[in-house]
Amino acid sequence: MGYMKKYIKKYWKLFLLSISFLIIEAIADLLQPTIMANMVDIGVANNDLEYVFKAGGYMLLITGIGAVGAIGRNIVSSYTSQCFGAQLRSDLFKKIQYLSAEGINNFQTSSLITRITYDVTQVKDFVHRMMRIFFKAPVLCIGSIIMAFYLSPSMSLILLLIVPIIAVIMGINFKIGFPYFTRVQLAMDKINEVMREYLRGVRVVKAFSRQDFEKDRFHRVNENLAQVTKKAMRVTAIFSPAITLTVNLGIVAILWFGSFLIRDGNIQVGKVIAFINYMTQILHSLMIISRIINNSVRAKASLDRIGEVFNYENTIKNPLNPKIIDSKYCKIEFSNVSFAYGDGELVLKDITFSCLPGETIGIIGSTGAGKSTLVNLIPRFFDVRSGNIRINDIDISQLDIKNLREKISIVPQKALLFTGTIYDNIRWGKKDATEDEIREVAEIAQAHSFITSFSAGYQTVLGQGGVNLSGGQKQRIAIARALLKKAPIMILDDSTSAVDVGTEASIKKGLKRFLKDSTVIIIAQRITSVMDLDKIVVLDEGEIVGIGNHSELLKTCLVYRDIYRSQLGREGDFVERSQLCSIR
Repeated sequence: MGYMKKYIKKYWKLFLLSISFLIIEAIADLLQPTIMANMVDIGVANNDLEYVFKAGGYMLLITGIGAVGAIGRNIVSSYTSQCFGAQLRSDLFKKIQYLSAEGINNFQTSSLITRITYDVTQVKDFVHRMMRIFFKAPVLCIGSIIMAFYLSPSMSLILLLIVPIIAVIMGINFKIGFPYFTRVQLAMDKINEVMREYLRGVRVVKAFSRQDFEKDRFHRVNENLAQVTKKAMRVTAIFSPAITLTVNLGIVAILWFGSFLIRDGNIQVGKVIAFINYMTQILHSLMIISRIINNSVRAKASLDRIGEVFNYENTIKNPLNPKIIDSKYCKIEFSNVSFAYGDGELVLKDITFSCLPGETIGIIGSTGAGKSTLVNLIPRFFDVRSGNIRINDIDISQLDIKNLREKISIVPQKALLFTGTIYDNIRWGKKDATEDEIREVAEIAQAHSFITSFSAGYQTVLGQGGVNLSGGQKQRIAIARALLKKAPIMILDDSTSAVDVGTEASIKKGLKRFLKDSTVIIIAQRITSVMDLDKIVVLDEGEIVGIGNHSELLKTCLVYRDIYRSQLGREGDFVERSQLCSIR
């Protein structure tokens, strides 16, 4: 929990201010029984009304001071806890932003969502309660014990027996309860994971009429959460009654022992009443401390889970003395690159090829050949296992990561759009873009015509993930967004799979004109998407089995020839001529 030092350093003054108000309130509560004891033993016993009114005045004054302390404590504790929670959540989000792809996969998306919402709230609420009531409980408990000893050292021997017993009960509570609440957090992660998967795939679920299956699936994880939570609450529920029973037995012992002391004239009635009041305050304090233990168990589990994210060491790190790409032109070279996810088998083996500025490279291969993995190595989403990738003769591991990614524009395999207008989604690629620039890239991406067909045009509001657009429309907006950046390196990862061949040809024609000096890499499943490009790299099971243009590969690469025949068959020659004519 070393990450908490930052927040302790920032908020300790406000924390102490809240505690100061709390101590004022606690002292006021502690003085009341003693004043009342004097009122009974001196004022009431001697029929001294003047003393009764005087003591009553003191009680009112002390109550007023306690109220001021309570108000100050509430204001400061609420402000401090909310500021702390907001900053903790913000810092955790920043950490998640800079997690490597491997780190995101390691934690799982649903778990990260739970940590940034539920776990941060648990910690924030614990801090708030600690400043409001949790810290007050030990102060009241210790203060009541001191005041009880002051009133009657002989009766206070009962406390010496009760307090250690309660301390043991609370220690057992903490030791047993912590593992259970850790399991509750994990069960909450599973609930989020199932809900997230369902909401993302709701159309597929409805299309296959699998609602009953999803209900059963959610019921299982929901029932698991309920069972785990019940076990946790059942275990911790035993301890609060045990503490109450112990303290009440102490009160019975005080009444019994006090009756003998009163009979023998060793103590007055007012002091016994005050002693019982202090015992009641001790009971109340210990009940709160018991709740503190239960809440601290949950908070500790949440702190540990948040700490796992903060303490995670990224495998993708910026070099100590990073180099910068300051050229508008980028040459990419793969030299004997091999890669594997984690400790698994190699998914890329001995990859060697180059991409020159102004050149458009196609990468084709069967599903699972490693095409997307290959291009994900360029922006350092993952690091190579062996070999190296160089841009302008500089190993990308020596480049500043932010500078490297600023030089790259990517259209991912699955077009991802954000909630907001079409205009905002395209401008996401360049925040200071003008309307003319946005219109230009939309026209190149063949998106302008369908955007203007909407009544609101570019101001059309998109639902989450662009749910109110077709797959091809989403892809074209994603292409426009990437074009707006006009980066020296452009990567299109099967980003025209949902558009027809004619639209794809128009997009590629616009790309060639707009990105004439950029290095463009196009990943495709369809052979018509790459057959007219400058160079084609053919992948098969993570290895390069052919490099060249379309004509060369038809003669020299068996895998490419098989793809060509399987996709185009006898119509291949006609399609090829049509494709080339459309480009010209």
